[in-house]
Amino acid sequence: MKTSVRCALVLLGLVLSLAVQAKEDMDVARLDNSLTQLAGDPKLGMYAQAEQALAREAIQRLAQASSKDRPHALYIAERRVDQARAAAELAEIQQEIAQLDREHAQLVLERAQIDAEAAQRELEFQRMQYQMAQEEAERLRLQGLAASQAAEQARQLAEAQSRLAKAAKRQAELAAQAAKLLRSQVQGGDAAKPADNGP
Repeated sequence: MKTSVRCALVLLGLVLSLAVQAKEDMDVARLDNSLTQLAGDPKLGMYAQAEQALAREAIQRLAQASSKDRPHALYIAERRVDQARAAAELAEIQQEIAQLDREHAQLVLERAQIDAEAAQRELEFQRMQYQMAQEEAERLRLQGLAASQAAEQARQLAEAQSRLAKAAKRQAELAAQAAKLLRSQVQGGDAAKPADNGP
């Protein structure tokens, strides 16, 4: 009877030992699987390599820990795996922020280039307007000069015509005087003829 009880107790102890060992193996497998998934993640796997290495060492220490040290080793291994994932996620977020910063800087640069091009176009437009205004002013100046010259020519022509008219008038007056004198001479000659035929 005692032998049967002793065998039952040994068997029970063996079963409990196997159960504990199986649980221990499950913790190691769970943490190892979690870390393997992190390392194989296409987005996160490349980050936090140092933290992943520390987590891998903690899992190995857990697998080799004694029953007494196991709870502490399990706690450390779980924290290391969590830290590795958190560090990888943080690194990815920082990378995304850096990418957004670069894109923002590129957009700012493109906006500055667009503004500079717009300012250049506006400057060119104002320069063309200024040139057109200068050309218009020069055209008006030349037009005014031509009008002034035409007015001067008209004035000179009017003066010449006035002098010509005065000369013609003077010539007419002289011609009238000459005709009058001629008539007077003719009439005077006629009056002298009877006197010449006297006794």
